[in-house]
Amino acid sequence: MAGNSSSSSSEWAYPPSPLLTTLWREISWGNKQELLQYMKNVQPQNKEVKVIRVLLCGPVGAGKSSFINSVNNVLQGRMTQEALASSTTSDQSFTKIYQTYKIKKESRGNFYPFVFNDIMGLEEKTGVRTDDIKLALKGHVKDGYKFNPISSLSDGDPSYNSSPSVSDRVHVLVHIYDANAPQMKSSVLQKMKEVREAASELGIPQLAILTHIDAACEEMEKNLTNVYKSKYLQKQMTDFSSSLGIPMNCIFLMKNYTHEIQLNPDVDTLILSALKLMINFGDDYAYKLLGSLFPVMGNQHPEPQTTRNLCSTQGTFNLKIKEPKRSEFYSTDQSVWGSPASSTLSTLFYKGE
Repeated sequence: MAGNSSSSSSEWAYPPSPLLTTLWREISWGNKQELLQYMKNVQPQNKEVKVIRVLLCGPVGAGKSSFINSVNNVLQGRMTQEALASSTTSDQSFTKIYQTYKIKKESRGNFYPFVFNDIMGLEEKTGVRTDDIKLALKGHVKDGYKFNPISSLSDGDPSYNSSPSVSDRVHVLVHIYDANAPQMKSSVLQKMKEVREAASELGIPQLAILTHIDAACEEMEKNLTNVYKSKYLQKQMTDFSSSLGIPMNCIFLMKNYTHEIQLNPDVDTLILSALKLMINFGDDYAYKLLGSLFPVMGNQHPEPQTTRNLCSTQGTFNLKIKEPKRSEFYSTDQSVWGSPASSTLSTLFYKGE
């Protein structure tokens, strides 16, 4: 009888929960309006920079175009279709042209001071060439350039920008990857690593977004606020971090708007939380481009800034900028924007008292 009782109870045992009991990352749900107001007020620190440029890079079907549309939806307060996105599961990229996407503000004729650039997917044989991405990072690729999987853009091509401005350059690189995708192909991973290394050599900060979390974990359909309790999504983030070398606190889980016809405040909060950090990171890099790592500025004083975390190839570090007391200033670590980051902390001090 005892044996039968034990067998019976095991048959009725509940399966383990797909969710942890506590959050492994805190996120402030319900602060959508605060985040929206922050984005409305954001302005580049570097007055020479007209826009903060965000480059989206990732495999075909990862959701790059859908992310642009999702950001536009949130900031417009309605459903939009700024970037054409494909709903098929084809292994060939829907995006063929290098295009800059601006996002309109509420007032007519005004735009947010940041833009997105979408590129062809990183297919194994027919995708964008990494040399083209490297040129885009430096601002050498003009809007409207049609990607050619066979050959890269050359300096004699009409689409080659020989004299890029600070605004033409990429200020933050965002890797987009499908959280529901099977194991990444080695050839695609190698392309992503090459792009990451090229951006790191330029000192460009990098983030990653794992999309399609609702398809990867059915619990997200029930309650999106459990996103950072999901055991499966935590493992996907950990595996992606290990594969590409991006720190965990620079990776964000994302649900794009794909089939919805109305906005969802929880989806909006996820989008805005990631958007805020990528614009801040890009803004810090653009500020650095004000000169060759903050040269002497004469009587021009930079405005006081806040402390922000920046993602490097080996982790995160803080950039602290103090209010100036003298016109001349220097950095204690000239290599802080390089790769690999040899220091975990760099503080700008102004000469004098």
